[in-house]
Amino acid sequence: QVHLVESGGGLVQVGGSLRLSCVASGNTFGLDTMGWYRQAPGKQRELVAIINSGGDRNYADSMKGRCTISRDNAKNTVYLEMNSLEPEDTAVYYCYVDTMVGVSPGFEVWGQGTLVTVSS
Repeated sequence: QVHLVESGGGLVQVGGSLRLSCVASGNTFGLDTMGWYRQAPGKQRELVAIINSGGDRNYADSMKGRCTISRDNAKNTVYLEMNSLEPEDTAVYYCYVDTMVGVSPGFEVWGQGTLVTVSS
């Protein structure tokens, strides 16, 4: 099993910045994609940014230019730096990881979520 611990959420003013962190522990062998999704009230969960074990990144169109995802494989940690935050970025942000077993997909794990509130 893989356990995820998220940190860094909170209240920020419009135009501000936040850095989210997510540490994976447990059976982290084969960690592949790590990243972040978010869910705003009344909306579906959506991609924010992901990064795979090769360093390839994928960002939501709404976040391009406003966030940077990175990972530290030695620490099994993924980071999300967000800038120029807008009220529409208010949501619960969920850490996500998946694994590979050889060339086959392994399992997916979700974090408990961390709330980001952008006040105007």
